[in-house]
Amino acid sequence: MAMACVAAKVPIVQLGCTSKPALPAAAAPAASISSHQASSFFSSNLVALKQCSSRPLSDSKIRVHKSRSGLVVKAEARVLPDALLFDCDGVLVDTERDGHRISFNYAFAEKGLPTVWDVELYGELLKIGGGKERMTHYYNKVGWPETAPTREVARKDFIAGLHKRKTDLFMELVDQGSLPLRPGVASLIDQALESGVSVAVCSTSNEKAVVSAIVRVMLGEDRAAKIRIFAGDIVPRKKPDPAIYQLAARTLGVSAEKCVVIEDSHIGLTAAKAAGMKCIVTKSGYTEDEDFAAADAVFPCIGDAPSVNFDLDFAASLLTSTASTLA
Repeated sequence: MAMACVAAKVPIVQLGCTSKPALPAAAAPAASISSHQASSFFSSNLVALKQCSSRPLSDSKIRVHKSRSGLVVKAEARVLPDALLFDCDGVLVDTERDGHRISFNYAFAEKGLPTVWDVELYGELLKIGGGKERMTHYYNKVGWPETAPTREVARKDFIAGLHKRKTDLFMELVDQGSLPLRPGVASLIDQALESGVSVAVCSTSNEKAVVSAIVRVMLGEDRAAKIRIFAGDIVPRKKPDPAIYQLAARTLGVSAEKCVVIEDSHIGLTAAKAAGMKCIVTKSGYTEDEDFAAADAVFPCIGDAPSVNFDLDFAASLLTSTASTLA
């Protein structure tokens, strides 16, 4: 993993910026300062070191060694991503099979429609991003119900009404806390927030309120207040188009190449890579067999201790390493 090093000779500390911490007045000459003393001094000034950096730094490691010119202190500080961008469904929560699918079927039944999406069929339909687009695609393929309108404009209203009811039913599941977070999501978000890394959720869902509710209920109010939500019809094209990730980078004021995306699907991976971002895939039940050859890394999940598959430092390492897929 690439490290950005900042070197300093004791007692003159060079941090690469105008604000330079000073040694105590009683400090001894460099030759008589012990490695322990130098390390302690440098550790106490790491705040100044981080302030000098133009982007977030993780906890620095102190190394002290002797050279001909005296004692040299080096702080190795890994450069962190500017932002972690999470997909929602299948990444934060495995919502698709037992959340969205069930809610669609309830909405169909309430409307008196003969439509039933079983587990296998819904897995195929997930290749279409967005619930309204998914229903439209399905009915265009198999035929529209007899009770559905025939005119295109009216059909759009018909689909919108179905989707609104489906959303209400799904919200009930979310508010009940029936859909648990996937392993490791909360801990990775905490690492990022504590390190000053921006966190956002970028979803193809048409309903920003749904995504916001998932974040609020599953992650808690404190975390939710620090997480930006990009969802709904705020971009003209959905994943696999990169528009949602490009919008997130612009809004957050970060560069695409310094963003790491967490996705679970091929269309999400395609969107992230088209936006010029690194992408880690955490497979979900419906995406287990999809093509993730373009991913920078692939895991079954993020993982909670003691079975953590990756953390913020691993995400940081991708910024300077070549792509590698892990089973």
